[in-house]
Amino acid sequence: SLVVSMARHASREQDLRSDVVKVAARELAEPVALTDADQGATLDVCGIRASSDGSVLWFVGSDVGESGRDFVAAQSGLFELPLSEGATPRRLTDLETVDLLSDVLVEHEGRPVVADQRRGAVHLVRVGEDGALEDLVAGPVVVTAAGTGGGALVAVVATALSSGELVVGDTTLTDFSADLVATGRVRTGTELTATAPDGYPVHGWLTLPDPERYPGPRPTILLIHGGPFAQYTHAVFDEVQGLVEAGYAVVHGNPRGSAGYGRAHGLAIKNGFGTVDADDVLALLDAALTDDALDADRVGVMGGSYGGYMTAWLTTRTHRFAGAIVERGFLDPVSFVGSSDIGWFFGMGYLGEDADAVAAQSPMAHVGAVRTPTLVIHSEQDWRCPVEQGQRWFVELKRRGVHSELLLFPGEGHELTRSGRPSHRKARFEHVLTWWATHLPVA
Repeated sequence: SLVVSMARHASREQDLRSDVVKVAARELAEPVALTDADQGATLDVCGIRASSDGSVLWFVGSDVGESGRDFVAAQSGLFELPLSEGATPRRLTDLETVDLLSDVLVEHEGRPVVADQRRGAVHLVRVGEDGALEDLVAGPVVVTAAGTGGGALVAVVATALSSGELVVGDTTLTDFSADLVATGRVRTGTELTATAPDGYPVHGWLTLPDPERYPGPRPTILLIHGGPFAQYTHAVFDEVQGLVEAGYAVVHGNPRGSAGYGRAHGLAIKNGFGTVDADDVLALLDAALTDDALDADRVGVMGGSYGGYMTAWLTTRTHRFAGAIVERGFLDPVSFVGSSDIGWFFGMGYLGEDADAVAAQSPMAHVGAVRTPTLVIHSEQDWRCPVEQGQRWFVELKRRGVHSELLLFPGEGHELTRSGRPSHRKARFEHVLTWWATHLPVA
């Protein structure tokens, strides 16, 4: 038999649940549910692996509640399901503190090995029968994949100087980034911890350009990630490197709402977009600007997806930024419902359904307050944050006399900056740097 994840329950078009299902490999037969949403199971199941002795299944999944749509900061965990009649799955990892990558799950020395997101890092860990985590690859690293063979456990590990190397134990087998590092132009960030107005600690990084080429004081760009339940990491990041190479200091971090800092951190912005998350990114920026190498009076802000939301939101709240880049943004939660491929429930899950409360968290409802020159970047085939979000933001700014430009990419989707055509990614960087050279010149 084969074991797969499948959404087969009656309400599958209304929620996010999926089941562990056994499928006959050599005959036509009805799938057999090993977890059953029709009988009340509340799991969204991702990667599955059977133990080598055939006694249990391990799978990565999250509990999305009785509605099947309780997805905010749901925290992916490791579950164990004995392959015996009537068995039920048991969550091995802690709901509040452990959030796993969904696509890393292998067996090594008889136990499951997974990748745990932790404060800007992703560690490879072995999970004991009691749920205890044993670090196998740890430190300021980002594990993106793992596999086994010949008794060895191999991981792909990114660092501040590499986007990924093959590692076995303490031995790094490859040096794919050697040519890049040899240029001497890769800049590494310094970890930064700020304090939000309510006393909450905010973690991030400050990356400075080469002091010999750009003696400063330097203009600074606040970079905000998407998600929002995602995290910036220790790994080398082309967005940061492109900006520091041009002479900008870059501040980026993980405000409340991000992944990697526990469930409470992720849940903090439920029904509160643009509240403590905005406080956190500004606190991080202000902490960085205490560095004499930075020019506190010359700052810009940019971000994509949720980061586009936050960029737009900040420009409705402050005029301190010399310019902004709003990219593939979530800008109007009302029109987003029913038009985004993420699901009609996404905005409701985060912002709620009360019209006044939604408006209070909506950049589009406050666009009249914007004075910041804004470059809007979007892709014509973006189904996640549909192109109308960016087009309407641009038009509303134009109508109000705010200096704004619109950059549209044909044939691209939401992943332009990560997996778009190389020519388009290069063109985008060129437009980004031209925008900053105009509105936030280095010299």
